[in-house]
Amino acid sequence: MESKTVQDLIATAIGKEEEAYFFYLDMHDSVSDAQARETIMWIAGEERKHRQFLIDYRDGKLGDTALRMSTPVNYKVADHLEEPEVDEKTQSADIYLIAAHRELSAHHFYLELAKLHADGRPRQILMKMANEELKHKEKMEYLYSNTAFTQTSGG
Repeated sequence: MESKTVQDLIATAIGKEEEAYFFYLDMHDSVSDAQARETIMWIAGEERKHRQFLIDYRDGKLGDTALRMSTPVNYKVADHLEEPEVDEKTQSADIYLIAAHRELSAHHFYLELAKLHADGRPRQILMKMANEELKHKEKMEYLYSNTAFTQTSGG
């Protein structure tokens, strides 16, 4: 990757968050399952928050506090299952798996951007964004697992 300024990287990240937001809006419009539609709107809202965070960071509106730094659990469900296609008959479980794949891609994107920086504020911000995307992936994989593999009365 050619040399980029922090401003360039933040602009790229903002674009990725906008792209994710609109991807989820499009997915929402093509899905009929009400619960899946609600979850899609939640994840779209999270992408909007990320975009706003990055804009605030770019514009110097943030102090030293930023995103939460809790450690998500990486179940690696999306890492081992293919991403399904979206159509009007897509089931809830597949919607969550698609979202997990998107969040995994975003996680990798921010990790790669972070690797371009020495230790410091830009790297910390990008690592926090990667962590946020991994938390979203965790939630989507949890929803996928609970939807795809429902527990029966037999345990």
